[in-house]
Amino acid sequence: MTLFKTIFIAGAVVLATVSSVMAQDAMAGHDMSAMGADISMAAELPEICKTAEGKAGDMSMAMSHEMDQAHTDLMAGMDVTNKQMMDAMMVEDIDVAFVCGMIPHHQGAINMAKAELEHGDNQWAKDMAQKVIDAQEQEIAEMLSWLEGEGASE
Repeated sequence: MTLFKTIFIAGAVVLATVSSVMAQDAMAGHDMSAMGADISMAAELPEICKTAEGKAGDMSMAMSHEMDQAHTDLMAGMDVTNKQMMDAMMVEDIDVAFVCGMIPHHQGAINMAKAELEHGDNQWAKDMAQKVIDAQEQEIAEMLSWLEGEGASE
């Protein structure tokens, strides 16, 4: 039974890794900057998180096909925070890099949830979007507090 579990877990890890790489390859060269994303969707990052700006390179996501406004807003919600997240994860201290990267990651989820609230028509999905907003805003506040306190001394 242990061998089966080991093989199963190893297979799951390989599948997750391959799926992630394939998803990234599918999005390579995609630039969403012309899709209506604005700076108000960006995460407010403290200075400690900006020490590695530009190190991650260009991570924009262009779409080569037309999308309706709902899908445009959904994609733009992540695009604005994607570069922030990638740069923030390049901060030298790994703990600070993790927390700094998670802030725009959470903001991207908030942006996507707001697009669902604006354009969605399924009540369950809209309720879930509101739960995402509430939880992610609380976690961002906790991360900012950590960065101002303990994280500042890392």
